[in-house]
Amino acid sequence: MGITRLRAVSIPVTDQGRAKDFYVNKLGFTLNADSEGPDGQRWVEVSPPGGGTSLTLVIWFPTMPAGSLRGLVLDCEDIQTTYDDLAARGVAFDGPIETAFWGTYATFADPDGNGWVLAEAGG
Repeated sequence: MGITRLRAVSIPVTDQGRAKDFYVNKLGFTLNADSEGPDGQRWVEVSPPGGGTSLTLVIWFPTMPAGSLRGLVLDCEDIQTTYDDLAARGVAFDGPIETAFWGTYATFADPDGNGWVLAEAGG
């Protein structure tokens, strides 16, 4: 059959509650799960409003220090409107919207420093 989709990406964070607040309340992601396993390990999973690949907010991978992810890209249909909306919710962008040969984009980081790119294709 082969690979059918990318199911989840683990995002290394220091505080799962703070990270959940950022992804749900500032970015507008959907909370899919927030539960504790029998070993006391917390499972927090969020996804973009349109679905697709989930993000797991993790603290248990020693080889993935919090803030070590870079270059994750979030698509949007109208970058200016999305940029303005996220900035009003408290997302601190690294600078203004920029244009590249592949589209328009702006960058920001989550509270732990994981780097994100907000992009509109075809810019």
